[in-house]
Amino acid sequence: MKRACWLYLVLLLVASQAPAADTLRCGSQLISVGNRSSEVLQKCGEPAARDDLGYKRSVNRREEYPVEEWTYGPNSGMYQYLRFEGNRLVQITSKRGR
Repeated sequence: MKRACWLYLVLLLVASQAPAADTLRCGSQLISVGNRSSEVLQKCGEPAARDDLGYKRSVNRREEYPVEEWTYGPNSGMYQYLRFEGNRLVQITSKRGR
């Protein structure tokens, strides 16, 4: 019984943290996974850094598209890392300090 309770608490903790990585506030604007890079640039401004990570090949097609990571911050000690694949935002992560 105790094991089931611990498992439930762990799953609840993981599930409660997942949605936070899908959106980011830039001033009074919100950006979300799926936004185009031009939308993010318009809402958040120029990032502190842009890193080209290479190219990713699509699974079903024989196409490649660029992969980039944009860094914003520090904002109250936090850095935000935005990963773009083919000019679409696919991941938002935040870390304190560098």
